Amino acid sequence: MALMTARRLWMWLHRWTGLTLGLLLAAAALLGALMTVLRPLDEALHPELFRAPARAAEASAAIEASATPLETLRQRVAQEFGPRATMTLRPPREDGESLRVMVRGSAWEGTLYLDPVTVAELGRRGEAEGLANIVFELHSALLLGDTGKAVLAFTAIAYLALLVTGLILWWPMNAAQWRHAFKLKLDKGTTRSLFDLHRFGGAVLGLLVAVAVASGAWMAYRPIGGWINTLVGDAATKPPKVGKDHGERVPLDTIVADARTRWPEGQVGFVQLAAADTRAVRLRFKLPGDPHPNGLSSIWAHPVDGHVLAQQRWDQLDLAGRSTAWIYPLHAGELFGVANRVITGLLGLALFAMGVTGVWLWWRRRR
Repeated sequence: MALMTARRLWMWLHRWTGLTLGLLLAAAALLGALMTVLRPLDEALHPELFRAPARAAEASAAIEASATPLETLRQRVAQEFGPRATMTLRPPREDGESLRVMVRGSAWEGTLYLDPVTVAELGRRGEAEGLANIVFELHSALLLGDTGKAVLAFTAIAYLALLVTGLILWWPMNAAQWRHAFKLKLDKGTTRSLFDLHRFGGAVLGLLVAVAVASGAWMAYRPIGGWINTLVGDAATKPPKVGKDHGERVPLDTIVADARTRWPEGQVGFVQLAAADTRAVRLRFKLPGDPHPNGLSSIWAHPVDGHVLAQQRWDQLDLAGRSTAWIYPLHAGELFGVANRVITGLLGLALFAMGVTGVWLWWRRRR
């Protein structure tokens, strides 16, 4: 009797979690699956933005005209978008790539695409402009900023409970049930076929789906990392403070060049500049062994005279930071190359399919 009561409770939790929060996460999963295709497709369809033109003569003239293209770019961005605008530079990571600058200003947020030699603008996109960007913003934050990220994180945690209740409901109670646990009856009509696929998919793919869902919650809601650090007694890395005393201002190009000499074996992933000279310039490097595609090793330099304030390798970060180095590429499908991207896309489709079949089964039950 107690077992049947508990089973009815698990069924109720599974059904209504799936019909409410589960549908939201199923939609996010479908968008995530689309992202594995849209990103490379977007780059292939818009080479004018993502690829730098080969113009040797013009590039040579530009180098002679300005020996500090990054500093020129920094001043240009401040002039166009205002002194409160922040900017993040993404240098080319392979030959032929464009230089990308993510700008966050009071009137405009988006990405500038530039020739990496001449810093001539190739084009620009707003943060929610273009199909790939819109899908990404929906998938990561529901177009609601930090509020959307918190909602998705809570939904993902609830979905983990949904997977657990589903596993409990599926779990065979005796040897006879185990013999039929993985059988699919696809010739017994649509409803029975979808029921078997729903149950089978949750049981077989449950662990992989749980990893995808949990990693999504981790990426969406940063406080989770803080909670983990608190549990283990670790402290998150904080940027160094910028003092009032400094030397003569140096170009941004010099700051980047000096940082490269400290880790010559690394690749610059991002150069992050604050809106004012009260915060350090952060240069993110991808060092050998770092699984994060953008790199999590950092050098912080003074924004005026460029002297190094601090530096830290990715494997010296707090537990949450080291975990992010693996969780981000795992969730984005970049950890093991194309194979992982394909698996990530298929898991997103599987999660979406489980949501759709669950709704179908509930609807058929009500008829």
